Amino acid sequence: MNQHYVQVTPVDPTPHAIAQLQCVTAIGGGHGLGRVLKTLSFLERRLIGIVATTDDGGASGLLRRHHECIAWGDIRNCLSQLAQHPLAADVLNYRFSSDHELKGHNLGNLILYTLDQISARPLDGIQLLSRLLNINTRLLPMSEMPVDLVASTYDGLECFGELHVDGLLRMPKKLSLSHPVTPTPEALAHIRRSDLIILGPGSFLTSVMPPLLVDEFAQTIADSKAPVIFVDNLAAEHSPAGELSLSERLQWMTDQLGFNLVDAVITNNPDKQLQVPVFDHVSAAQEAPQRHEPSSLLAALNAAVTHFC
Repeated sequence: MNQHYVQVTPVDPTPHAIAQLQCVTAIGGGHGLGRVLKTLSFLERRLIGIVATTDDGGASGLLRRHHECIAWGDIRNCLSQLAQHPLAADVLNYRFSSDHELKGHNLGNLILYTLDQISARPLDGIQLLSRLLNINTRLLPMSEMPVDLVASTYDGLECFGELHVDGLLRMPKKLSLSHPVTPTPEALAHIRRSDLIILGPGSFLTSVMPPLLVDEFAQTIADSKAPVIFVDNLAAEHSPAGELSLSERLQWMTDQLGFNLVDAVITNNPDKQLQVPVFDHVSAAQEAPQRHEPSSLLAALNAAVTHFC
């Protein structure tokens, strides 16, 4: 299919096309996934977020270095954006000061870790906190087993952990997980029955790619009949992926996985090499220019869904 642009009409407050879908799955991590989930939160239980859990920096890294657990930071970030009460978001995002014995730790991460310790599985703790916060969108970790991201360079070196991967000067030859992990079964089930699958926005190597490296995950997406929409970042990220055009990033993903996943893209920075429909004119949020303004993101997603219906 030759690249072509699809006109995105001015913001329509009624998301007709998306509102008719029975199951929408958004995949990624960080602030980007949270913004997508917040934008589509009107879908309530028909919306599922599958979250990357390989972060080894910041508060998540502190917990992971002392306890064998998944990275809680991106899950907490999504919960804080979905929480309806501003105070709930403040509580989840509270970080202990440097003069406290818990310095560097994040309260939301500690709550999730504690709930995990008294639950049968990590997913139980996430669901309990979601109910306490009155959040209907379901969040699933990509895997309930701790794992790290590993990049193999063209110089024959291996970079272990997200912090080192994002610090590379060029794209790695191969990206993998430190050991095989099983996907969350509920995540695969939701992907199989999805009407729409969304990848991104966020860090390409450390938010979008990690879930796709879990056993069976990418193949289950490829086997799904749902269109896969890739949401590009508004600004180039500070990583090797930020030096590539969108078509180069998607080709790199295809080379890593062995097959193409993406059926359309939402981007303000297309290029002539793209071979899928392009939906553009997405606005930046006034309070954070690197994040998508929700109503314009919704309009672009709505246009994409209409295109494939």
